[in-house]
Amino acid sequence: MNHTFDTRLRTTDTSKQADWVRLPYAAPGNRIGLFGGSFNPPHSGHLLVAETALRRLDLDQIWWLVTPGNPLKEHSELAPLAERVAAVQAMTKHPKMKVTAHEVQLGTPYTARTIAALQARNPELRFVWVMGADNLSGFHRWQAWRSIVERVPLAIVNRPGATLAPLSAPMSQTYATSRIPQEKARNLSSLKAPAWTFLTAPLDASSSTHIRRGQHSG
Repeated sequence: MNHTFDTRLRTTDTSKQADWVRLPYAAPGNRIGLFGGSFNPPHSGHLLVAETALRRLDLDQIWWLVTPGNPLKEHSELAPLAERVAAVQAMTKHPKMKVTAHEVQLGTPYTARTIAALQARNPELRFVWVMGADNLSGFHRWQAWRSIVERVPLAIVNRPGATLAPLSAPMSQTYATSRIPQEKARNLSSLKAPAWTFLTAPLDASSSTHIRRGQHSG
């Protein structure tokens, strides 16, 4: 997930910004799901992915990493980072779900570098990268995508229209022998990368793009 930084950060209140830029606290040995995205806006489909990963992977926490921006997507409709963070916070009421825009502090524009930095600073935590299956077909376009797969286990949660993605996506074909059955997903955070699983889940057709279009048409 490549990002460009949102210059509108300069307009936010720095005292409030500090709260959501910090990393959440986690005890040594905790299993942490990293769920990154623009969340522009967040919706029930995102929440379902996070809830599925939290439960099926037996995670201690899931960190919503709200990115400053994504150059693979249109930026003209990108809401300010502070607004997107607040929207995710309003939607995520589960005590094990934490919201952060820590990439602003890291100064890291790429997911591969973000993961490497988090692992270097928190070697006692067990990270899993979580994403919706609708991102899988384009995952090979992310910078250093192979280093992501070889650095941290991946959990891919089914999304509408993406059920067959594990069969055709370059990532899943390249690392086909590293796939573990979803019945063993609870062990994913303990496995050495590369390791990934595909989690079936109820399908929620909510889409950030469709929500924005509806807001404009309204």
